[in-house]
Amino acid sequence: MRLHKLNYTLGNYLFVLPAVAIFSIFYIYPFYKVFTLGLFDWDGILPTMQFVGLSNFKEIILQDKVWWGAFWNAGYITLIALTFQNALALCLALACDRDIKAGKFYRVVFYLPPVLSEVVVGLIWRWIYDGNYGLLNHWLTSIGFTNLVRDWLNDPKTALTAVAIIHSWKGFGWGFIIMLAGLQTIPRQLYEAARVDGANAFHVFKHITIPLMIPVFVLVVILTILGSMQAFVLILSMTGGGPGYHTEVPVTRILASMRYSSRYGYACAQGIIFGLILLVVSFVQIRLSKKLKQV
Repeated sequence: MRLHKLNYTLGNYLFVLPAVAIFSIFYIYPFYKVFTLGLFDWDGILPTMQFVGLSNFKEIILQDKVWWGAFWNAGYITLIALTFQNALALCLALACDRDIKAGKFYRVVFYLPPVLSEVVVGLIWRWIYDGNYGLLNHWLTSIGFTNLVRDWLNDPKTALTAVAIIHSWKGFGWGFIIMLAGLQTIPRQLYEAARVDGANAFHVFKHITIPLMIPVFVLVVILTILGSMQAFVLILSMTGGGPGYHTEVPVTRILASMRYSSRYGYACAQGIIFGLILLVVSFVQIRLSKKLKQV
């Protein structure tokens, strides 16, 4: 009996062993390696590395104002995404959830931005925002708003907002798809019963749609925060983090530490801190989502 139970247990472990091995090789070991490199002062080229302990981590937390400024910029982009991006996704999902002509066509069109290459999107919008021959300034001039003409991506007052808007435009499509799928799981009988009872569209949305969509909203919020905090390619192709540090985000700062400062150990320490912060944010969001589901 014991032998049979042992074979059964070993068989179960053998089934999960490939997943554990893959996770260990591609996640646990790289994390360990990056953490150990963060304990050294290394230029990424010479084989000699100077052990500095936690000095890199202390410098990042206590002295690196540019690093925390990059977090502020990422938080601003995330705030725009949580409001503008998800509000747009919800409005379009509500519109496409109805029986309208060419509904499938609209669904494909609204999902196109996330499919497009971030590099291509970034280069196109950099041309549109250009201060000399950009399409946006040309359009503003043609309708008489010459006072609004400016070099959008080189003006510290507008660069971050301009990037945040394009980031939201680029990412609203996947939120639209998730919300549309959530709306389609709501039984239509509930809407019909509410209308029979005399409820208007606002009350139906407030008392039926929102409560049943809370798990979907939580999922979209979690994915939005994690995706916006890790924004990289779009910003790199549009501004490269400039002007100055006004559009820097954590990932571009890590790249700058490696590429321009040749401080690979410092960049690894930045990566560890960034990963831990995202881990804490994810944990808090999961706990909050569980509490919301219990309400």
